[in-house]
Amino acid sequence: MLSLPKVWLDYPFGEEQAVYKFGDKPEGKIAAIVAEGSQPLRISLKCDPQLAKLLREKYESVLPGYHLNKNHWNTILCTGQLDDAEILDLARLSYQLVGGDLTS
Repeated sequence: MLSLPKVWLDYPFGEEQAVYKFGDKPEGKIAAIVAEGSQPLRISLKCDPQLAKLLREKYESVLPGYHLNKNHWNTILCTGQLDDAEILDLARLSYQLVGGDLTS
């Protein structure tokens, strides 16, 4: 995610919660939250509400966003049920939903 334009890393919730933000510092909009050290790794990403619901119905490792708006966020347990490419696609979608532009 750090390779995307204007994305930077912050730890506003403590050193175990890596927060990837898009935009100008110090504000920025949250695009992803990674629970560092969690087993399995847990990643929360913003998502279109309809897609979020479909993903939760299809995969037991996709849950409503942990401590987030359940309509717009999913928490993904990285158990292998979704492959890396699918998770990267969802991370790029989250980036776009908070205002990031993949064409620049």
